[in-house]
Amino acid sequence: MRNPVRFLRVANFVEAVSYIVLVFVAMPLKYVWHEPLAVKVFGWVHGILFAIFCLGLVRVVFDAAWPARRTIGVFGAALLPIVPFFVDRRFPQWVAEWRPPPARENG
Repeated sequence: MRNPVRFLRVANFVEAVSYIVLVFVAMPLKYVWHEPLAVKVFGWVHGILFAIFCLGLVRVVFDAAWPARRTIGVFGAALLPIVPFFVDRRFPQWVAEWRPPPARENG
């Protein structure tokens, strides 16, 4: 089984970049230069990436048995622009902590 925490780290980073683009590029294009298409496109992209991030977080909760406090912290950070980049500093430790679950015997 692959390390789900590593996938979550990538999803966290990509989702955070999409959020930055949405807030600091697409929103000004819409409200300052009256170009709403940017928000429509980047809004969809960000929404899909956020859903992927959430699915990755759920997988980590079950496969890596993350504590509730860490899970809530990572999710809460994803709701704020720029904060996921600060959370990213903790991911190497969390990636290293992960151990695959023991193999099941069919029988």
